[in-house]
Amino acid sequence: FPRAYIDVASLSELPKVTAGTLHTYPGFNHEVDGPRFESELSRALTQTTAFEAVMRIRCTRGMRINNFYGNFFVRGTDLLALPNCTSDSVFAFDLVHDEPNVTSSVVTVQSALLYTSSEGERRIRVVTQAIPVSTVGSEVIQSVDSDTVAALLAKQALDISMKSNLDNARVKLQQVCADLIRASKEGDKPRTVSGYAAPPMQQHHQSDDENKPIPENLKLLPLYTLGLMKNVAFRGGTDVHPDERVHAMHRLLNMSVTDSKHFVYPRMFSLHDMCASAGLPSNSEPSSEDDEIVAGPDRIELPRVLNLTIDRLTSDGIFLLDNGVDMYLWVGRSSDPALLNSLFGTNSLEGIDMSQVKLFTSGNDFASRLNAIVTSLRENDTQQSLVAKVIIVREGDHGLESRFFWHLIEDRASFNGGTYSYSDFMQFVESSGSKGGMPPAGGPPGAPRGMPPPGPPGAPGGAPAQPPQYMGSQPPSINQGPPPSNQMRGPPPPGPPPGQQQYGAPPPGPPSSGPPMRMGPPSGGPPPPGPPSYGQQHVQYGAPPGPPQGQMGHRGPPGPPPPGQYGGPPPPGPPSGGMPPPPQFRR
Repeated sequence: FPRAYIDVASLSELPKVTAGTLHTYPGFNHEVDGPRFESELSRALTQTTAFEAVMRIRCTRGMRINNFYGNFFVRGTDLLALPNCTSDSVFAFDLVHDEPNVTSSVVTVQSALLYTSSEGERRIRVVTQAIPVSTVGSEVIQSVDSDTVAALLAKQALDISMKSNLDNARVKLQQVCADLIRASKEGDKPRTVSGYAAPPMQQHHQSDDENKPIPENLKLLPLYTLGLMKNVAFRGGTDVHPDERVHAMHRLLNMSVTDSKHFVYPRMFSLHDMCASAGLPSNSEPSSEDDEIVAGPDRIELPRVLNLTIDRLTSDGIFLLDNGVDMYLWVGRSSDPALLNSLFGTNSLEGIDMSQVKLFTSGNDFASRLNAIVTSLRENDTQQSLVAKVIIVREGDHGLESRFFWHLIEDRASFNGGTYSYSDFMQFVESSGSKGGMPPAGGPPGAPRGMPPPGPPGAPGGAPAQPPQYMGSQPPSINQGPPPSNQMRGPPPPGPPPGQQQYGAPPPGPPSSGPPMRMGPPSGGPPPPGPPSYGQQHVQYGAPPGPPQGQMGHRGPPGPPPPGQYGGPPPPGPPSGGMPPPPQFRR
């Protein structure tokens, strides 16, 4: 609850070994945080729970379970002790080869959960999954689900970060993403799987692999990987509170595939220009794309979703960003006074104490529809729906705005290992394989801040092509390999020219290469009470610190920008042009 350092790393050890959950409410305010705290507590106390449970996972001979991820206590080698288990409990594991060849036509994975119900009955639940076996690599690649791979990668990287450091975790994410994309382009070439080499086959020309596009089912994997690298659980820098990072690690470790996807790549909705049907129950027939179009049991229609880049923000706009845990309502300084009056009861937020601003949930059509959208994003099929906390961010408010910009993962960040834009990272991933290098950490001078303008597939001159499913950056492949760790420490991205302000980047700090974060008591004992010093006095939890004395930090807010243009100019170079919204989100 307090803003000061409370050593969440030590507190999180209890829910980790008892299969529980961890919630933090920094700077608790009963008016803002009270409803969410009440809903989360009510859900934890009233949802159906299995007590005194143990779980074992077995698989076909020739395969073996290598690692387990989640909150549990390992009793023996493969028996997980779960003092309580609910529908929110998530467990993951690695399935690897134990023998060179699998003789059966399917690999069977079976889990057995022995538990006591709330009525005192001892029950067992068995789930069996048969997975087909193939000797053709392309068939395996075609069966890969990007959302599931990203969720498992997050849990694997968390394990690495706690055993070593964040730099190694980010390198692991890049390595796996590049290897998987390269394997998808190589098709049925011979490769090594779980330490066993496949029989040699005829060699293919390297140029053929370079010209192959990324398979449709893997197009979003680089985007999710970039989101993981810039997530608060893995991002570097000194502006992340230790308690906040540990809490994010704990939440990510126990998130389902869908929740993990939204936490890694949040959804940003455009509210000021949403259609008349947004916020109302949808009349369309249910389909497989409903998760991105409607939300909640009432099938509330959602506004259009924008890609996460600063180029999408306009000073006359209002945007809602949801990462599944917190919601941010970004309000431009030139927003329509009628909309501001509908939401906040005032025609302008300039010069107003934001702690006193309250978001209306009813009283007019716009506020009612926005409340329906916010509520539907937290509702699910259970009766214990959660209440969302909406953080109002005013344009030019550097404290909250810097935190909001953390989620714009398609732009460059100023910490070591996070200086890729989405287009830079796509170029690195698509060209991985031959040179074994990495583009400069800061990008070429004059590189655009946001996404490059879309071009037709195979456009000359290095113009990136646009994937059919998402906003796309698919530059011509140069086939270069995954980055060695010693090349991660490149120069920071070029700053803006004198007299201009660079938005979206927290104050630069030393790279996060210190001792690893651990989900347990620190070896050196607890730190002294009070908030840690990050370069300024009276640091508040959740707000990025100011610059150290004698160093250049954020300048004051600039003057009002021209209408329709966001206040923060990008770094020098050709205009980025932005990217169109994801096609699967269009209606």
